[in-house]
Amino acid sequence: MEAILLQYGWVLIVLIVLEGLLAADNAVVMAVMVRHLPREQQKKALFYGLFGALIFRFSALFIITILVNYWQIQAVGAAYLLFMSAKNIYDLRYKKDSIEITNDQAMKKGSGFWMTVLKVEAADIAFAIDSMLAAVAIAVTLPQLGHFDIGGINGGQFIVMLLGGFIGVIMMRFAAQWFVKVLNDYPSLETAAFLIVGWVGVKLVVLTLSHEKVGVLPAEFPHSTVWELTFWIVLVSIALVGYLVGVRYKNKAK
Repeated sequence: MEAILLQYGWVLIVLIVLEGLLAADNAVVMAVMVRHLPREQQKKALFYGLFGALIFRFSALFIITILVNYWQIQAVGAAYLLFMSAKNIYDLRYKKDSIEITNDQAMKKGSGFWMTVLKVEAADIAFAIDSMLAAVAIAVTLPQLGHFDIGGINGGQFIVMLLGGFIGVIMMRFAAQWFVKVLNDYPSLETAAFLIVGWVGVKLVVLTLSHEKVGVLPAEFPHSTVWELTFWIVLVSIALVGYLVGVRYKNKAK
C-alpha cells in the first residue's frame, strides 16, 4: 500500500507541474480578457470565470470520452483567439484613441463584466480538453486504488486527476492576476500580450489539425519534443522582448 501511495503522490506532483506549465500561457489569455474592466472587477471576473471553469472540468471528467470527439470546441477557441489577437494589435497600432475612449466608457459603466466572465470560461474550456486528456493518460497508468469507479474511471485515479485539475485552476487564477498587474504597470506590454494570445491560438490550431477526425497533422505532433520546444521558445521570446521594450518605454516616459 505504501508503494502505491508513493506512486499516487508522484503522479499528483507530475500533474501539478503539467497544469502549472499549461497555466502560464493560458493565464496570459485570461489576463488580456479582463484587462479592459475596472481594476476592482478584474479579480472578480477571474474568480467567477475560473470557478465556472472548475465546475466544467469536474463535470467533463465524467464525459471526457465524449468531449474528445468534438474537435470543433478547440477550433472555435483557436479562431476566437486569433481574431482577438489580430483585431487588438491592429487597434493598438492604428486606433489607439478609440481604444482608450472605449475602455474609459467601459470602466465608467462597468459594462461587459458577465460577458467577460463567459469569455474566460469559454477560453478555459478550449484549453481544458487537451490538459484533461493528458491527465487521464498519466493517471490511468496508476494501479487501481479502491473498489469503486467514477465516470468509468477507477475512483483513486479519478481523485488524482480531480486534485491535479483543481490545483491547476488555482495556479491559473493567481498567475492571471499577476499578469493583469504587470499589464497595468506596463501598458506598452499589451502588444506582446496580444501576440502571445495569437500564438496560443496557433497552439489550438495545431491541436485541432492533429485531431484524429481531422488528420491534417500526426496525432502525436502536439506533444512532440520539437513542437513543445518551438512553442515555448517562441512564447518566452515574445514575452522577453515585450518586457524589455516595455521597461525601456517606461524609463523614457519618466
